[in-house]
Amino acid sequence: MLRIWIAIVGIVFSALSYSAEESSMSLLDNRFRVDPSIKQITFVIYRAKSSQPVVLVRPDGKKYYAWRSPDNVRWYQESSMDIISIDNPMPGPWQAIGKVTPKNKIKLISHLELSTDKMPNRLYLGESIKFNARLTSNGQPLVLRDFLDRVKLKVTFTKFIENEETLVKEARPIPEVIGEFADDGRGLDEVAGDGIFTVLLPVSSEPGKYRVRITSGNGVFLRAQEQEVLVYPQPLLSTFIQSRVVGTPHKVVISGEQGMILPGSISAHIEHNGPDGDKVTVQGSAQAESNKLELEIPNSENNGNYSWSGKAFATEMGSERPLIFEITEHTYSVVEEVDLAETRRLQELERIQQQKMLEEMQLLQMREEKKTRTMIFIGVGNIVVLILGLVVWFVMGKLRAKKQAIPEMQLEMPKK
Repeated sequence: MLRIWIAIVGIVFSALSYSAEESSMSLLDNRFRVDPSIKQITFVIYRAKSSQPVVLVRPDGKKYYAWRSPDNVRWYQESSMDIISIDNPMPGPWQAIGKVTPKNKIKLISHLELSTDKMPNRLYLGESIKFNARLTSNGQPLVLRDFLDRVKLKVTFTKFIENEETLVKEARPIPEVIGEFADDGRGLDEVAGDGIFTVLLPVSSEPGKYRVRITSGNGVFLRAQEQEVLVYPQPLLSTFIQSRVVGTPHKVVISGEQGMILPGSISAHIEHNGPDGDKVTVQGSAQAESNKLELEIPNSENNGNYSWSGKAFATEMGSERPLIFEITEHTYSVVEEVDLAETRRLQELERIQQQKMLEEMQLLQMREEKKTRTMIFIGVGNIVVLILGLVVWFVMGKLRAKKQAIPEMQLEMPKK
């Protein structure tokens, strides 16, 4: 009796273990059966390296090719792999014709679904959020590494417009890709290859209403989810106060907007870089009930260019949602201290020299103007004299002609 119970438990445990994995099978003549309940299925077929894509044969004998297939078939190919996704596949025995490697199995992925975290309805410009998406097959996490490595998941923001579908294509807003998911165990992704994709989304879109689409696609697998969100102006303001006194530290002041940020929730991590490559890290948190945080940065006496950047953390009032904001890099310079008295003396000397030069230029200009007026007077005088000479010459000529004409008239008169 005990042996029977042990056998039953073993069978149940084996069945549960099998259901958590993708379906795979060794093929006889590369044949496999599709169940009538399956509405969408994906075949992952391994074949000899550099061989031609397989030919997929339906139960009724119709053939599907990588370069020719109906609209419900999507085909992704590599030098040693085919990934074929079919919507509403025909139930019954299928066959893959090609150089399928005997050491590998054809993987069948059915009831493939994409689920994601729900994005907050209220986002803030400049914030970064961790966002997860999950792929499941038959309700279980999909952990087929070869397939996951070729899935591309991305998040797009599109400006919201009412009845967008009624607009012509050229008038529709262009989606902006703001993040791509990864399941590689790096960054914020917790475990590589567990079917959970993670992305750090930097909200860079200007305040307004947007359609957010989470899509996946590797040429064969296409899924999409959509929701509407509102982007608000950034509720945290960071200010740098540069000290002009040696020994007095600089300050970074981070202020939260009243009614948006929970008092006492602000904290920050600042990295300060000097011109010689030296780095100083400062961090701190606001006091209870305070909406302002002040951090002090040591004031170096070295001249040169400095930079600072970091992250600010806060909690949204009302929802108590944790917020993360990237503080972009800012720069400032430290120059040699200036002797104010000597500077004023040099400025006054320069002012006097400029005034003297201005007076000399004005005097020279007056001389030039006087000389010009004299030349004009001389020229006008010469012209007047010339005109008067011509007039006198003309009048004298008339008079001489008149005198010569009188004696001739007297000779011609007859004597009485």
